[in-house]
Amino acid sequence: MSERTELWLQCLRPRREARQRLVCFPHAGGSASFFRAWGDHLPGSEVHAVRYPGRAERIQEPVPTDLVRLARDVADVLESFGDRPLALFGHSMGAVVALETARALEARGVRVTHLFASGSREGDCPPPVADEDFPEDFPGDDAATIARLIELGGTDPELAADPDFQELVLPYICGDSRMFHAYEFRPLPTLRCPVTTIVGDADGDADRRPWSMLTEGGFREHVVPGDHFYLIDAPPYALIAEVLDGVTVR
Repeated sequence: MSERTELWLQCLRPRREARQRLVCFPHAGGSASFFRAWGDHLPGSEVHAVRYPGRAERIQEPVPTDLVRLARDVADVLESFGDRPLALFGHSMGAVVALETARALEARGVRVTHLFASGSREGDCPPPVADEDFPEDFPGDDAATIARLIELGGTDPELAADPDFQELVLPYICGDSRMFHAYEFRPLPTLRCPVTTIVGDADGDADRRPWSMLTEGGFREHVVPGDHFYLIDAPPYALIAEVLDGVTVR
C-alpha cells in the first residue's frame, strides 16, 4: 500500500487472494482498532478499517469538522481499490460517513458493491444542529459525556474513569459529535449499490435515515438482538459474509 493509503486505512490481515475488500468506518469517538479482529472472521474479504484523523496513530492531527469533506478524503484513497469488488460497512456515525464515501466513489465511476449501515435504521432523519447551538466547549460537561458513553454500551466504565482516557479521548469524541450533528443530510444523489441496515432490537439510540429512498440498488433492514453496540458482543460476520458471497465479481 502507498504511504497515503497506510495513513488512512488499517489492514491487519492482507489477503491478495480475497475476491473483495470490505472497508469499515468507526462510530463517533471510535478508531480503526475497533475492527481489529474482523479480518480473522471474514476470510472471504480483505478487511480495511478507516483511520480518522485526530486519534490513535493520527492523534496529532486536527479532528475533522466536515463530514462530507472527511468522506471525500477517504474516497480519494479508495479510488485505487477498483481492481476488486468494494463494500463499505459503517457503524452509527460511520454509516453516514460510509454513505457519503459511497456517493463520492460512484460519482467518480468507482463501483461500490454494497453498503452496510449498522446502528442505523429506516426512518426520518433528524435536522442538522446549527453552529450557534454549539458552545465552544461542547458538550461542556465531561461527567455527562462519560455517563452517556457508558449508557450507550460502547465504553467500559473503568476505562472511562481513567484520567488519561479522558484527556486523550474526550476531545475527539466531542469533535466527532459536533461534526455528526452539524452534518446537513442530502437526499441526493441516490446510490446505485444495495444497502443493508443492521440495528439492535433494544437500540433506542439508532440513527435514522430514509435508506430505502437513498438507493436504487435495493434495501433490506436486519434487526438483531442487542443495543446500540450490539456488534461488540455479536459482530454480524455471518450476515456480511452471506450478503457479500452473493456479489457478482466484475
